Amino acid sequence: MSCLNGTDCHEPAKRRAALAVLALMLAIFLLLSAWSFLPSRVQAVPDAIQYGGADAVEGKRVFQAYNCMGCHTIVGNGAYFGPDLTRIHADAGAAWLAAFLPSAGGWPTSAAVRVQLQNPAAREDAGTADLQAYLQRHPGAAERLERRGGQHTLMPNLPLDAREVTALIAFLKYTSALHTEGWPPKPREDRRIPAGLAGQAPVAGGGAAAGQAAVATATAAPATTAAQVQDPVARGRQLVADLGCVACHATDQKRTVGPGWGGVSGHEVQLADGTTVTADEAYLVRSIRQPDAQIVAGYPPHVMPSYDALIDEADMQAIVAYLRSL
Repeated sequence: MSCLNGTDCHEPAKRRAALAVLALMLAIFLLLSAWSFLPSRVQAVPDAIQYGGADAVEGKRVFQAYNCMGCHTIVGNGAYFGPDLTRIHADAGAAWLAAFLPSAGGWPTSAAVRVQLQNPAAREDAGTADLQAYLQRHPGAAERLERRGGQHTLMPNLPLDAREVTALIAFLKYTSALHTEGWPPKPREDRRIPAGLAGQAPVAGGGAAAGQAAVATATAAPATTAAQVQDPVARGRQLVADLGCVACHATDQKRTVGPGWGGVSGHEVQLADGTTVTADEAYLVRSIRQPDAQIVAGYPPHVMPSYDALIDEADMQAIVAYLRSL
């Protein structure tokens, strides 16, 4: 073939070169496509990560169903109203998540996390049933308990049942196992003390000392005064706050995660099986020690953990006295 002015354009050779390049690109594409179907290549696989009988795939469906990405990010993808959740399982652990997710309107207390460590799944995931050992393994939980435990959050209480909570923990366990190429980035700390603050006492905010202080604070028994010991109502009020009960129950008749306590004591309670019972002392004690024994109508089962191992008889009497006062 000739081109302008009778010169040879070498068209066949150019065509063959173009086809060769195209064939090479196709071969590379097919090779990379086949490689993507090979085993994990040291990357976490969602259907291989489980927690409490649920896998990460099921948890991802729950995560999407509740539109969690509307407030949170995973590996930086999503909205930035809430914190990034990529490493939340590694930082805070399954027991903290199990205490937080069913009643997200309030930050868990150390007692609430201790209750969750009685759950076989949380205990197996943490490798311990001891709260102090758990907090040492998950410093993010220690920091959250020390700084925000028992306070309110901006997150709404979602109608999560026990299976959905378990599945979400499985999904967040998977995201913590991802190789994220350094995401989220760690902020650089400038440890220089401004001249105006040189004479002030240091504020706990990081490092091993802060972590140890958080563990000590989270595991310390709640302080009581002599007046509280003498007054069972005051003692009961302090106990329900320390145990994190007010994160799920209102002190009036308002419905939150669980029934409101206002006006319950001594009155009839409708149960899920259609029967009614009187909320006497025996009912209140049983509801705390065996929460799934009598489910109140309109509330799902398996949400409230048992506090049987954490509350002795004297404390139980104080809690009942407080509930009666409402």
